[in-house]
Amino acid sequence: MTTLPLLRGSRPAALDRLGQRAEEPTGSTVQPRRGRTARILLGDESDPAWARPGLWALLALSAMVYLWNLTNSGYANDFYAAAVKSGTQSWTAWLFGSLDSANAITVDKPPASLWVMGLSARLFGFSSFSLLLPQALMGIGTVATVAAAVRRWHGHAAGLVAGALVLVTPVAAMMFRFDNPDAMLTLLMSLAGYCVVRAIETSRGRTALRWMVAAGAAIGFAFLTKMLQGMLVLPGFVLAYALAAPRSIRARLGHLLAALLSMVVSAGWFVALVSLWPAARRAYIGGSTNNSLWELALGYNGLGRILGGAGNGGGGQGGGPGGGFSGSTGITRMFNSQFATETSWFLPAALILLLAGLAARGLAPRTDRVRASLVVWGGWMVSTALVLSFMEGTVHTYYAIALTPGIAATIAVAGRELVEQGRREGAVGIVWRTVVALAVAVTAGWGFHLLETSADGWNSWLRWVALVGGLAGALAYLVLGISQRKQLQTLALAALIAGSVAAVTPAAAWTVATVNVGHTGSMPTSGPAVAGSAMGGMGGGQRGGTPPTGTAPTGTAPTGTAPTGTQQGQSSTGSAPTGNGGGDAEQTSSALTELLNSTSSRWSAAVIGDQTAAGYILDSDTAVMSIGGWSGSDENVTLEQFKAYVANGDISYFISGGGRGGPGGDSGSGAEISQWVQENFTAKTVGGATVYDLTSS
Repeated sequence: MTTLPLLRGSRPAALDRLGQRAEEPTGSTVQPRRGRTARILLGDESDPAWARPGLWALLALSAMVYLWNLTNSGYANDFYAAAVKSGTQSWTAWLFGSLDSANAITVDKPPASLWVMGLSARLFGFSSFSLLLPQALMGIGTVATVAAAVRRWHGHAAGLVAGALVLVTPVAAMMFRFDNPDAMLTLLMSLAGYCVVRAIETSRGRTALRWMVAAGAAIGFAFLTKMLQGMLVLPGFVLAYALAAPRSIRARLGHLLAALLSMVVSAGWFVALVSLWPAARRAYIGGSTNNSLWELALGYNGLGRILGGAGNGGGGQGGGPGGGFSGSTGITRMFNSQFATETSWFLPAALILLLAGLAARGLAPRTDRVRASLVVWGGWMVSTALVLSFMEGTVHTYYAIALTPGIAATIAVAGRELVEQGRREGAVGIVWRTVVALAVAVTAGWGFHLLETSADGWNSWLRWVALVGGLAGALAYLVLGISQRKQLQTLALAALIAGSVAAVTPAAAWTVATVNVGHTGSMPTSGPAVAGSAMGGMGGGQRGGTPPTGTAPTGTAPTGTAPTGTQQGQSSTGSAPTGNGGGDAEQTSSALTELLNSTSSRWSAAVIGDQTAAGYILDSDTAVMSIGGWSGSDENVTLEQFKAYVANGDISYFISGGGRGGPGGDSGSGAEISQWVQENFTAKTVGGATVYDLTSS
């Protein structure tokens, strides 16, 4: 019986057409094949003895990083936490991603990530842990998926390296412990990449078709998680399959069309559902101009992000379009002071190795797997980085988590290939060893620079460990590798491993520091507290527990601010973190919370802006209407509609101020409603907030 030739790094077991192990040569000892459970736990019989223990160690370490003290950020981003809480109170709110359980307005993203967190909260009860547990599990899943995808073609060592690089990337550690949609987005894109790899490797057309359909479905759900950002990986995926799949061009194009159809169906069903569902019986689509999910995808969350426009500024300050909290647009944006410490630690090495890896495989056959892998993962990295670099609309630095799998896999794949090429004799081997050594040295130097410029003296010895160790390891690898003696080759490889470990020390330390502090609000950044990042972010303090011993409230809330809830963890300054209004967290909220909880109307209160409403939703057991959405300018409730709600007794109170649209809502219907309320109802102060009783005539 004939067997297919085995490619380096692929599974060694030759299979016959029945899926059983092929017959061994006469006289050989046939070992019984392990069962499925045994293979999962122990690996295949032919795997290196260290391979499966190494994988389990990587996953255990991932679990420790992503699950350790998971609740130290409280509810993290109040905006999404409030929507999750509302989803535990109303299945309609859960389905559409409504901010409030009475369905006034949705968050400004599709709800796929909220579905998962909402189910967790329903299962375990709403809390910081149940909110963030799915995110942490998605992080572990991403590490495993990237490692598995790389291992299939490039061996166990490369797979472990890829997974480890995901793990020690700071922005990943932050977002896999945070309730933004980016955790689920990254996992779904990684799963799609794995499916493309499986589709390319098989020679069976129907099997390839199934994997491509699965890839399309994963991207479709990525769209339902964060819309068009989920499609940034498509250029690399499409090119790799079109280039390297071992079948006719007609079959390749057919499979790509099937993947496209799968993507449209897996994303389109929900778009159609929103369009067909009576608008009066669901929440207004937050962020849209016409209550349409499709318009949200193409407008505010689509071209608006790329080209800028109303409600899509880059922060309102800083040089050039898209500046402010993300820095100026341009090819160097991923290396600026805002983005650099999030994900650029390994980006220079990845770019160097990608170019060298493609050059090394230049004359390989069309179906060459190394080149195909570099197109899959390198294409992911390049296309995502370019879009993020030139976006003129809103772009937060934590968006860079989407780069992480691409960077990690590119380094692992290209690094392994170039190390193999470096074993060759003569000038060719020297060239490839030099490239590898350069990548290690650049990583060490860039890590030194980032710690020196971003950490304000934080553990300054780390940068010297990285620089000296990285350079020494790179040099030793380069010199020792000249000899073809086996012992010196082994020493060269050991030097390369030691230098690489030293070079990634700054990123690993930054990741540990990120895990050890809480992060809240809408603009979290990674790193230690001294870097000015811990507890960072606009729009909310920490909720979900009690303040640490010895801390105290920060003062009295100014008039019109949203309340804060009970607090958990410790802020970067060592005192209890503050809430949406930045004021007293306990005394002021208790009076207002009691007032809200005493109501029986559909909405206990109405406020201007999502962030303000989110705070009240989390602090009370009621639905709170947001007027104006995230920006304060959404036309989700007109003045006439608001008057009708008041006349019907659907809203008990109006709380003035606190929205991003200004103290009373300075644009759209929010301004009109605020003015009407002020002219027709009497204000009173409750717990430091200005409250209008809409039930009094």
